[in-house]
Amino acid sequence: MSAANPQGSQLIYAAVADHVGAGIRTGALRPGARLPSERVLAQEYGVAYLTVRRAAQVLRERGLVETVHGRGTFVADPLPESAPGVPGTGEGPVG
Repeated sequence: MSAANPQGSQLIYAAVADHVGAGIRTGALRPGARLPSERVLAQEYGVAYLTVRRAAQVLRERGLVETVHGRGTFVADPLPESAPGVPGTGEGPVG
């Protein structure tokens, strides 16, 4: 994963969530794939651990990931039908 760059007044956790979400939408992160730990993601993005925790919460609220206590965070399988920009869900860009 590479750095997420907040645009304007965008919050850092939102930029991280958007970046990971983009990886899910493009298929770089496949349904059922385990995400790196929150501490590893914090190091990769150069942000605080709690920033990644908040980004993971946003992704859970969007239905893009599921967290299993003691096991980790995984890309939702199946992805939600109504996820904005997820291919095949009827929302976002068509192409």
